[in-house]
Amino acid sequence: KGKILITTNSYPEYFYGDVLRIDGKFQIPAEFETFNYKNYLAKDKIYYVMYYPKIEILERDKGNPIFSAILKFKNNLTQKIESIMPFPEVSILEGIILGNKQIFSEKIKNNLSITGTSHITAISGMNIVIISNIIMFILIGLGLWRKQALYFSLVLIFLFILMVGAPASAVRAGIMGAILLYAQKIGRLSSAARIMVFAGTIMLIINPLLLRYDVGFQLSFLAVLGLIYIKPIFDKLLGKWLKKEKISPILEIANTTIAAQISVLPILVYNFGNISFVAPITNILIVPFIQFFTILGMIFIGGAAIWSFIGKILLWPTYLGSAYILKIIDWFSQIPWAAKQISNLHWIWIIVYYVLLVGFLCFYKRKNKLEF
Repeated sequence: KGKILITTNSYPEYFYGDVLRIDGKFQIPAEFETFNYKNYLAKDKIYYVMYYPKIEILERDKGNPIFSAILKFKNNLTQKIESIMPFPEVSILEGIILGNKQIFSEKIKNNLSITGTSHITAISGMNIVIISNIIMFILIGLGLWRKQALYFSLVLIFLFILMVGAPASAVRAGIMGAILLYAQKIGRLSSAARIMVFAGTIMLIINPLLLRYDVGFQLSFLAVLGLIYIKPIFDKLLGKWLKKEKISPILEIANTTIAAQISVLPILVYNFGNISFVAPITNILIVPFIQFFTILGMIFIGGAAIWSFIGKILLWPTYLGSAYILKIIDWFSQIPWAAKQISNLHWIWIIVYYVLLVGFLCFYKRKNKLEF
């Protein structure tokens, strides 16, 4: 029972919906000293692996027609984009908007880790909000009522999450985005923490193993919890030194980055053995631009989907944005002290860290009579 992860050559190509005859040897996934590959695959109900078997295609197009159409649309779209925008700039575009990390070279992956900017390629609540706002604007412009546009937006967000592969960050963002859109419709905006708990509960009911073995799930939720509970403390401290009108967007981004880094630090070190010292600087230089870049990228991708010629006209603003992000990541990754490697961190230190962090938050809340 369960799934099998099969490793084979790049060609011939196989697609969702193909019926295959596969002759090979089942193997139990390996358990390495620093990484339990077996448990990592088990969260997706994958219990066996098979390397380079003999594969014969028996039939085509036997999968779910809706999901098959979504994947074909994504494949055609990425092919059009990649035929217009050169590498490696197109990899940043696909990573940020389509959640496609497979296109990244090892150098880009390492540079993202060193500079603490890997999170920009995770489909987040910001992506969902931008996409839903664009969809709402277009649908209302086409003459739909706001209520009708809302329901269409929810359906399209669901299809978008399926298209990007339904990673933990996208599912969490989609659930939260859907709740917020509906809350706006009925005029009852709930607290972010309650929405987080609700989204996490739904995901864990579907797949409890996410909590233990999916690092993306852990980082996604911890980062948002850091923004909910830790960032207000930095905002309050900053407010003591500066008047509200003198707090620049750069300081806001710095507060956001530091709060998120504090909340996810032990998980990052435990799983990747890496601490980035340049993360606050690189995030200040990149994060404020991401929203604008996402809008430009969506316009470019939409134009390319309609007609390649339109995509070529709309290419340059998006290309320059990708080039800027890549250049910042490349420059800062080359700084000798950019990151520090810490290997073999024992899991007990993670528990100690979070016990102390929660204890400090409770003490600070009680002392300052704050409501989080």
